[in-house]
Order: sequence, then C-alpha cells, then structure tokens
Amino acid sequence: MNYCDKIRYHLYRAEQAAFPVMVDELLNQLPDEEVILRLAFFGTPPTNEEYLSRKRVIHEKIHQKFGDKMPTISYVSQPPLDAPLILEAHSYLPETSDKLSFQLYKEIPYVVLENEDMRMLFAGGFQSDVVNQSIQQQSEEVFRLLSEVLEREHFPINSIIRQWNYIEQITRYAGEDQHYQSFNNARSACYQQTTWENGYPAATGIGTNLGGILVDLDAVVFKRSNAYATAIDNKLQIAAHAYSDQVLDVSHKIKSTPKFERAKSITIDQSTLIYISGTAAIRGEESLKNASFEKQLRATMENIAELTGKAVPVILRVYLRDKEDYADAVWLMDKYNLQIPISYMWADVCRKELLVEIEGIANLIENDFHNS
Repeated sequence: MNYCDKIRYHLYRAEQAAFPVMVDELLNQLPDEEVILRLAFFGTPPTNEEYLSRKRVIHEKIHQKFGDKMPTISYVSQPPLDAPLILEAHSYLPETSDKLSFQLYKEIPYVVLENEDMRMLFAGGFQSDVVNQSIQQQSEEVFRLLSEVLEREHFPINSIIRQWNYIEQITRYAGEDQHYQSFNNARSACYQQTTWENGYPAATGIGTNLGGILVDLDAVVFKRSNAYATAIDNKLQIAAHAYSDQVLDVSHKIKSTPKFERAKSITIDQSTLIYISGTAAIRGEESLKNASFEKQLRATMENIAELTGKAVPVILRVYLRDKEDYADAVWLMDKYNLQIPISYMWADVCRKELLVEIEGIANLIENDFHNS
C-alpha cells in the first residue's frame, strides 16, 4: 500500500453546547487507530476577538489530547449549515516504512511524512494579526510564515500541491483594493520566487465572515519516477491563472491572476489521489450569470467530473452564497448518491454572481484501475 491508499478523510458534527464542550465532543470522535495529520474546525464566532479566544481553546484542547504529536490545526470562521461546529480530519494508516515527524514553528504545528516514495508536508493555520492589520498586510505576513516553514523543512515553494485560502469578506473593498485581489497579489509575489513547470497548486479561495487571512497547505517532494504530481486542466474552462482582465475584479494598480490549477493529482504506481480546486459554474472564463441555483450546481458537478474522470470523490465541501439554498443543495447532491462526507458552508464566493462552489478530494486506487 502507498500514500494514496492509506490517507483517510473524516467529517464530524457537534451538537449545540458551550464551545469547549463542542470541541471535546468532536475530538472524542477521532479514530484511535489512525494518525491524525490535519484538523480543520468550521464555526461561527461573533467577533474577531471571540474568534481568537475560541482558537486558543481549540489549540489547548488539541495539545491536551495529542501532547507533542499535534496535527496541523486551523479554525475557519465560516458558518456550517448543518451543525454549530464541524471538524474535518485528515488521517493516515502508517506502516513501518513511514516516518512521521511532528513539529512546531512559532506556535504553528505541522507534520512531515517520509517514506520510500516521497516526503510530504501537512501545514496550516498560517495567520497574522486579524484585528489590527489590513488584508494586504495579513496576506504578506501569511506567505512569509508559510515560506519559512517550507524552507525550514527543505520543501521548495513549488512543492505546494494543495492550498486552502480563507479570506475574510473576500469580495469587500479596502479603498480601491478588493480583499481577494490583495490576497492574489501577495500570492503572486510569493510564487514568483520560483518557476512552476509542473503547474501551480490546486487551491480554493473562499470567503469567511471573520478570521482575516488563513492558509493551509499540503506540499510534496517525490523520490522516484513512479511517484509524481500532475496538473489537471478542464477543457470546459480556461485556467484561472490565464484569466483576462475582463473577469478580474482588480485594483487599478496590479492585476495578478489567481495562481492555481483546476486540480492536481498525486500518482504513486497505479494509485492516484486528486485534489479538486474550488470549482464553480464557469465555462471558459465566464460565469453562468443568469443560471438558476440548480443549473449552477449541476454545471459545477459537471466540471468536477471532467477533472476526476474515473476517480471517485471521497470528501466534498459545498460552499453556498445564500444559506436559503441549503435544502436544495442537499437534495441535489443526494441525487448523485455519492455516500461520502459532504459539508455545507455559508460563504461568499469570489464572484458575486456565483451561487455555489464545490471542492474536494477524489481517489483512484489500484483495484479501481484494474477494474476499469
């Protein structure tokens, strides 16, 4: 078995209770037989000050449970639509050939996995001062922090294979600069330190109601030729990093495009894992502006099917611009009969006309390959 066969994804929901009680309830559901690599909490704090207080509670609880083997941690200020607090967990079934290293940098925990196929970094919770700094300042600080961790562990910047970008009030303006555009400018400045012959990371850029700029990432360096990453294009869409100025909501100064691929895969021998970027109802580079919610969701799932091919989704997140669409979203997603963990969030999408965005992870393991 290799990494693609041994990685696991779980989703847990808490019942309404005091915040520390909900955190305990979620942590108590984690599997004992698997090594926890990443924990991402999603909730709805009322203010940024309370967000920071709850974030401290999460870190204290996780430190109590895991000691010096803490997974990477993030707390996303994004309202879940089917629970007051949810937890997405990425875990792993290690074998004797796997070496796991749990590290801490400036109070940011992260994990390094190494085996004969690759070295892989699971990092996140990269965040700056969410109360006093501008989005531009936060974005620059976040990319400085993540670059320091990458350098510390000898991962080049272009080894990032998946990035989750959470942006407070993503479509809001600070003067003439849109929050998302400010983030994209900082990302481009970081990425231009290297070349990207094998494509940019898969990524999601999604709104949060609070929490400033928050970034999580996976990075990988391969050790042999039968283990590699592949950028995946969607023939129905123009690559986001090739967008024209006409579809970018940009400042008058800088017009950096979003630097990500529609999807990116890890292949080890005959097994493949696909990171599906945040995907919406876009054809070419234009949104389906006047389409109904149902048509947008179906177009989004068509885009995902184009990216994944015969691979099967193992976990999805559905982001809804309007929470009133939640019941319709569940009804429509149920029709795909996926029988996998699906979370539903109320979140601003990067274009105001888009009603839904979906991201996830898909897997094509060796047995699937032989049976196809």
